[in-house]
Amino acid sequence: MTDHGFTLFDTAIGRCGIAWNGRGIVAAQLPGTDEARMRARLLRRCPQAREAPPPPAVRHVIDRIVALLAGEAADLSDVALDMEGVPPFNRRVYEIARTIPPGQTLTYGEIAARLDAPEEARAVGQALGENPFPPVVPCHRVVAAGGKTGGFSAPGGVDTKLRLLAIEGAQVGGSCPLFDRPGEVLPMQVRPRRAAR
Repeated sequence: MTDHGFTLFDTAIGRCGIAWNGRGIVAAQLPGTDEARMRARLLRRCPQAREAPPPPAVRHVIDRIVALLAGEAADLSDVALDMEGVPPFNRRVYEIARTIPPGQTLTYGEIAARLDAPEEARAVGQALGENPFPPVVPCHRVVAAGGKTGGFSAPGGVDTKLRLLAIEGAQVGGSCPLFDRPGEVLPMQVRPRRAAR
């Protein structure tokens, strides 16, 4: 990858952003309410970046993000990330989160257990809340215990998390998929359907 740059790009769920440098992806951004804020967040993470067309390696990452957000089982686990400035604990959390395939989830506690720190589920949640790489680091695939969704710090909050899980056909809490058709692109205000009584 070359130099420092960022770009915004369209997906099935809205306009996303990505920033890069010579070492890898520096930041990614899920759709927000306004492009100026999106650009500002990307520049906070990569202040030297200038808006530019992506080089081929970044274009390939963008194409895979677009495919994932359209409901394809695109694998982003091999995307090179520049984690300079990311705390070591967060890096370890992100490495585990990147192993979760589309359509599957882990709980905060399960990630903490994999870190050999079972008492650190809350710290796992905090690390994921600071994730500068969504959806490359798929923090939306990490849920709370007992079938609860947990929080989500990206624009749109838990509604965005539910939407991403629905696109992937994920099951939360061992129940049936959140929606009938995996890959279905839904309006932003998503609510899980109620179980039949």
